[in-house]
Formats: sequence, C-alpha cells, structure tokens
Amino acid sequence: MNNWPQQTTELSSLLRDLRGTAPDVMKAFAGIARAATVSKALDGKTKELIALGIAVAVRCDDCIAFHVKACVEQGATRDEVSETLGMAIYMGAGPSVMYASHALEAFTQFEAGAAKPATRPATAHAEQIRIE
Repeated sequence: MNNWPQQTTELSSLLRDLRGTAPDVMKAFAGIARAATVSKALDGKTKELIALGIAVAVRCDDCIAFHVKACVEQGATRDEVSETLGMAIYMGAGPSVMYASHALEAFTQFEAGAAKPATRPATAHAEQIRIE
C-alpha cells in the first residue's frame, strides 16, 4: 500500500530538483499546465477529474497522486471520483482496473486528511513545477 500524501511530498522535492536542471523545459511545461487548468467552459474540479481519468488510463502513479490530491482540494466527492475511475477503466481496460484501485486508495488517504477547504488553486502540475 502506498502512502499517497507522502508520495506527493517526496515527488515535489524531486520536481524542484528537475526545475533546477531543466529550467526552460519545466517553465514551458508549467505554462502549459497553467493554460490548461484555467476555468472556462469546464470548472477546475471537472478538469482535475479528467486529468485523474487520464492518469489512470496511462498508468502514471505519480500523476494519480497529484491529481487525486487536487480533486480532493477542489471538493470532488467519492462518487465523482468513482465515476471518473469507471470511465478510465472503460477506456483503458484491465490495466486501468489496477491503477483505478491505486487512485481510490489515494482518494481515501487524501480525503481523510482534508479537514478544511482548499486555500489555494488546485493546479496539480502547475503548482509543483512553477518557475519563479
């Protein structure tokens, strides 16, 4: 069993190191993340649910960790996450079933730690790779 909140903390440190070694690339990626997460026709929660579905379908545990955290911060419910995981399973077949179980475990852990509403925007990747 993973400790998903701890994993995001450890990954954030690694991403800071990556920003230092590939600043131009990471700055460009942060710009893409900021542009993609701006709320227009879709709100932030919906965009994070989509990102979570894609993370499961492409089998990226690290992406699952950050996007589940952002889903919780955006107020996603267990039912919303479960429906998202259902779509990811539909699109990704058997391997997505396995990664959907990872995402549900991560949601349970982050939900348990979410005692107060989000105080900052939940732009999962943009927040982690921001270039100041």
